[in-house]
Amino acid sequence: MGIGGKSGIFQAGPHPWAIENFAIVAKYPSAQIVAQDVFTFGAIKSATDFQVYKEVAGLSGLDFAYLDNTAVYHTKNDKLQLLKPGSLQHLGDNMLAFLVHAAASSHIPNGKEMDAFQKTGQDTAIFFDILGTYMIVYHQRYASMLYNSVIVQSLLIWMTSLLMGGYSAAISLALSCLSVILMWICSLSFSTLVALILPHISSSPMPLISSPWLAVGLFAAPALLGALIGQHFGYLILQKYLLDVSSRRRRTLSTVVQADLAKLDAERWLFKAGLVQWLVLLIMGNYYKIGSSYLPLVWLVSPGFAYGLLEATLSPARLPKPLKTLTLLMGLSLPFLISAGMFIRMAGLIIGSAVRFDRNPGSAPEWLGNVILAIYVTSIICLTLVYLLSFVHFSGAKTLITLITCTVFGLSLAAVLSGIVPPFTEDTARTVNVVHVVDTRGTYGEKQEPSSYVSLFSMTPGKLTKEVEQIGEGFVCGRDKVIDFITLSVKYGCLTKDNVGSGWSESEIPTLHVKSDINGDDRITQIFIDTKISTRWTLAINTEEIEDFKFKEIQKENSAELVPVGDKSSVDGWHIIQYSGGKNAPTRFDLTLHWIKNYTKVAREDGKRTEDQHLLLKLRTDVNRLTPKAGKVLQKLPSWCSLFGKSTSPRTLAFLSSLPVHF
Repeated sequence: MGIGGKSGIFQAGPHPWAIENFAIVAKYPSAQIVAQDVFTFGAIKSATDFQVYKEVAGLSGLDFAYLDNTAVYHTKNDKLQLLKPGSLQHLGDNMLAFLVHAAASSHIPNGKEMDAFQKTGQDTAIFFDILGTYMIVYHQRYASMLYNSVIVQSLLIWMTSLLMGGYSAAISLALSCLSVILMWICSLSFSTLVALILPHISSSPMPLISSPWLAVGLFAAPALLGALIGQHFGYLILQKYLLDVSSRRRRTLSTVVQADLAKLDAERWLFKAGLVQWLVLLIMGNYYKIGSSYLPLVWLVSPGFAYGLLEATLSPARLPKPLKTLTLLMGLSLPFLISAGMFIRMAGLIIGSAVRFDRNPGSAPEWLGNVILAIYVTSIICLTLVYLLSFVHFSGAKTLITLITCTVFGLSLAAVLSGIVPPFTEDTARTVNVVHVVDTRGTYGEKQEPSSYVSLFSMTPGKLTKEVEQIGEGFVCGRDKVIDFITLSVKYGCLTKDNVGSGWSESEIPTLHVKSDINGDDRITQIFIDTKISTRWTLAINTEEIEDFKFKEIQKENSAELVPVGDKSSVDGWHIIQYSGGKNAPTRFDLTLHWIKNYTKVAREDGKRTEDQHLLLKLRTDVNRLTPKAGKVLQKLPSWCSLFGKSTSPRTLAFLSSLPVHF
């Protein structure tokens, strides 16, 4: 997903044999099940080759990826010069050790064993590394027992504590939890406000692509300030309540002493509220069998153990005392060691992915990428620093922390606004596509004279004003014309029709010809498709009209069936076929369409149709050729732009054709 850095496992299984044996022998293990959870729950709308083997073929294995500089992924900047030799050596050291160990293994699970294992689904592996030197792997069955044990014990401790503390303890717990809620609200408000404002004051909606460290100043600083302010409000409310309770119970003490004791008691309740926060997350993770539930486990158990050991069992006096610094050191060392690196890598992944965030250019709000990053950073701040903040309110460090965070935020914002730190660089560039389009689709799919133009669009949110100013060539930008490339729709882009008549010919335009149409109870239509010079194309079939179809390639000697009849899927009413062949790949195909039953009786009034629904077929053919106009545009493309080359993206010359429903 990037280039360089450690080669990390981000998906494994479903059988645990591979990940278990990798953990035994890998010299420098790097693996995090958090990434697997992100894929499993659909947070990343993508897939890898590993998933095909795992989900379709039912095979087990390991999925590795580089995560550093993920902004170059699928761009022309994904080049060998940026790949560090140490990254290859890291992968080689681990894999050589693993393969030698596997070759010498006395038992490798066979297909029957893996099938039997998959049917149970109860013993998948939980895995993560510690500082890239040691790897921990255990089974879901053990994880469930461990998590259930910790949850039950935690609930028993809390119930016992509340029963012993009575009504005032319950109110104190509720008010301390209120402080956590206020912490989240204020922290999210501060960081999200910055995320919403940035697109309006900076040259790019996400100005930190080439400098991810800016996230510390732009989002972490306001998130920390908001968390401190929100929790402090809760602290004041809690302190006031505890002072009232103390004044009734400890009447012999002076007012000053009672106020100090109320502050100390409030400090301890805020620390315990952090434990409640992680306990809730552990319960949810255990219920939904989330692999990364080990994170709330260590963030709950380690601080809880340190608090109980140092602040309760070793404290001879019943009166509250200040939380010891040793509590923090003992309680937070292990959680930070286990999770800090993963939190930082995930932030880098989110920032780098922003260059290709807008799958349908212009469809997502410009602020959305910033908001996602702001929410992630805020979540890390509120989850991990909840224990540290409980020390701050009594220590008197609030002024210093506020000053530091405001200074860091101000410097980061100044760096963005002044242009000292550009949003994109030559190596970490903005993704763009330059496509010479020849469009033969008319209104409702009726044929028209070919319309030719060069389109410029970007998967990175934001306008293309600066780019067009440098390129020139008569580009006009806007949202007035949506270009449907079948695999994506350009809802904001730039077009030019100046000098676009050369570099292509009408003989290269693909054809969709109706060979036969048997209209009866079961309507069947046979269509001949000729993609002409293109061996890379995308075809969309309207599944609101077509129930099933068969697709065959036509060769000189015989015909090969590519898609048989039966079990057709669809997304938004379309079944999409993508085809990519070599130099000698066929370009002529037969498509047999089986219409839905009683199609004429289905309510499809023309007045209710959209233009897209009037199309039966949509075809885009791609040609890897530069026309003179597209070549000029590419020559003038700014240095901070790089072509986006994913398989679903059109090439530099694309022909668009269609067939209407009423052909």
